[in-house]
Amino acid sequence: MLDFQLSPEQKALRDRARRFAREEVLPVAWYYDEIDEIPLAVLEKAMDAGFINADIPREYGGLGFGLVEAAVVTEEMAAACPGLATSIFDSSLGMEPLILCRNEELKKRMFSEALVSGIRFAFATSEPTMGSDVAGLRCLAAERGDHWELTGTKYWVTNGGVCDYMSVFATEDPKAKHSGIGAFLVDMRCKGITVGEPIPKMGQRCSNTVGVRFDRVKVPKTHVLAEPGDGFALAMGTFARTRPIIGAFAVGAARSAMEFALEYAKKRRAFGSPLSGFEAIQFKLAEMYQKVETSRLLTWKAAWRADQGKDPTISASVAKFYASEAAWEVVDEAMQVMGGYGYTKLFPVEKLLRDVRLLRIYEGTSEIQRLIVSGWLLSEYKPVMPPLEELHVHRRKDPSMEKETSWRCRMCGHLHYGEEAPESCPVCHFPETAFTRGE
Repeated sequence: MLDFQLSPEQKALRDRARRFAREEVLPVAWYYDEIDEIPLAVLEKAMDAGFINADIPREYGGLGFGLVEAAVVTEEMAAACPGLATSIFDSSLGMEPLILCRNEELKKRMFSEALVSGIRFAFATSEPTMGSDVAGLRCLAAERGDHWELTGTKYWVTNGGVCDYMSVFATEDPKAKHSGIGAFLVDMRCKGITVGEPIPKMGQRCSNTVGVRFDRVKVPKTHVLAEPGDGFALAMGTFARTRPIIGAFAVGAARSAMEFALEYAKKRRAFGSPLSGFEAIQFKLAEMYQKVETSRLLTWKAAWRADQGKDPTISASVAKFYASEAAWEVVDEAMQVMGGYGYTKLFPVEKLLRDVRLLRIYEGTSEIQRLIVSGWLLSEYKPVMPPLEELHVHRRKDPSMEKETSWRCRMCGHLHYGEEAPESCPVCHFPETAFTRGE
């Protein structure tokens, strides 16, 4: 049986996250967006409140929150500020390779430090010359006795300027593509690391995004997350588990925009009536709600699959590209409902519009998600319906026809009845060899 109810514990978590978002995130979001700076005090409060690093597995002393819990919390944070929600969740993204790796000693040590000291993690695959093409990275990893040496630049690193450790993907040989990639957990206090100035962005300005330069940075072999050759699979496994949360960002932002538009439509009057009385506005509101609800269901499904130990790759891609595109449509329509006021910085929708645009780009663009889903459809999807050439559907009502042998033209679908196929199809004129016999 399907059950779409959150557990009592999950509902309590949602309510607690909702209070935090309204009391701690929402009041500062526009100020920090305006000055293009991350409010570290809010991140520290989120850490203290248990919203950061809550996914440390129970066997290592953590709370062991799954992706469903992460989606619930992230929706509430993103409803207040998608940028801050990104930075709050990013420690989980940076920590996911550690959770998935096979380095047990490193897990024990790092999770223990995280629980005691409240450290933050970041994730680095992208570079100035590559983003979606993970196999094309050029940051070099060279083996040097008891350590690895990293040289190169990572870019678009969320929380790169405010993290304590970073999961860095680098290659022994750029020409080796997938087979050369490894992953390393880098202590950001190491010599040779230069963190660039925050990248100026259109939206998500409350989230720290930087480039990081590694100049012969020494990484102990005890900090290897994946040996060269295994790093690409680890990166893809990480994305499969974290992409559902991009859907949660989208749901939260879209829900906020819908709520703001709903309130505005009820109170704003035009031509002697509230906007909400006009069918055109009612239809917009209905479609907004439909997209929010659909996006949440897809997101929860992908998160649930991951929590159940099932492969979430396809569900995650579907949730990611549907929800992120639906969020853009919802926020855009909310701005349309609010008219000129919605376009101003005095109302919240213009910030949401700037923030949600990024969702279609990071952690795999919408185009990449379509490639993933279409590739699976073309290679692995198992149809329920028979192949077209075997589809001998009897269109005639005469029951006696069912006893006759049927022949289907593979080109145009024409059905012929008789002991033998016709010499040529009377519809498309293809020869007898185009016909398949029915059972």
